[in-house]
Amino acid sequence: MRYYILAGEASGDLHGANLIKALQKVDTSANIKCWGGDLMQDAGAHLVKHYKERAFMGFTEVLMNIRKIFKLISFCKKDIADFKPDVIVFIDNSGFNLRIAKWAKAQGYRTNYYISPQVWASRASRVKAIKRDIDNMFVILPFVKAFYKKYDYDVTFVGHPLIDAIANRTQVNPKKFREANHLSQKPIIALLPGSRKQEITKMLSVMLSVINDFSEYQFVIAGAPSQDFQFYQSFIKGSDVKFISNKTYDLLSVSYAALVTSGTATLETALFKVPQVVCYKGSAISYHIAKRIITLKFISLVNLVMDKEVVTELIQNDFNKKRLKTELQRILDKDERETMFSNYYELEKKLGGKGASEKTAQLIYKALKS
Repeated sequence: MRYYILAGEASGDLHGANLIKALQKVDTSANIKCWGGDLMQDAGAHLVKHYKERAFMGFTEVLMNIRKIFKLISFCKKDIADFKPDVIVFIDNSGFNLRIAKWAKAQGYRTNYYISPQVWASRASRVKAIKRDIDNMFVILPFVKAFYKKYDYDVTFVGHPLIDAIANRTQVNPKKFREANHLSQKPIIALLPGSRKQEITKMLSVMLSVINDFSEYQFVIAGAPSQDFQFYQSFIKGSDVKFISNKTYDLLSVSYAALVTSGTATLETALFKVPQVVCYKGSAISYHIAKRIITLKFISLVNLVMDKEVVTELIQNDFNKKRLKTELQRILDKDERETMFSNYYELEKKLGGKGASEKTAQLIYKALKS
């Protein structure tokens, strides 16, 4: 069978790679083309476009690059038509993917979506288009299935693929990890400032502002695979902060606490059982637009799945040195940590256990054979 898979960022690349591996197990003759990243390519798919080429964040940046985006959409449609896939699989990345899905459905292609667009967070009116354009939707968060049910759209909850990604990783030796990365024996506080230059610029300087108040800890930046060390240098020069690129899971496995930019990383940090403070700051324009259309009471996936405040969220003006210092001190407290650990274990249960990629691959392949 021919599969065309569309992912648009680092997390989509990770989940797409695991899906590709699972598809190859159920369909040994699978021919797969993708838009994604290095992980999807390494898994055996032919990479058409890298997500780095379209990493536009926020309303203003999208508008500034609108011509490039439309050119990419046109190219994608032509490439799909030339490839003639048996199924197109969309992974998150709604702005791009829903446009392709509308065209693809009209052209008669079978359309599947793995990891729903965040219509549950804003612009629920898009559900109408999703019902029209997507044959099968596979969701990874339990509350998303309940959300779609309100709109009479039956979707399949497959569990969260991060559970497998974390469980199947190569275990790290803490002592060797510290030695290899020239880390001290102090407890580690991981800094996860995001993956895009725009968000890293806004997040990292505030995260670093508190390091002198916690001299008994070793601060380590988790470098994104999409950025090189030179980009981070201007933030960390002259400080005792360490930098480790593309080893976020290894870093989290030895961390005592973390400051994390809102996104998939908040869930990853929770699954590693690392107490965290969730941070987010966007441009003033993007923030005020988002505030008007987002209907959720939380922004972190941890709190959304648990439907309560498990981790503190410092958003926009609340994300400042004073608040960050206070909240970091709080999660270093023994009692606070025990409470957070308890909530983390409950969170993992709610995420549905192992096998999300395998379940999704089997359902996609079974539908093609029927």
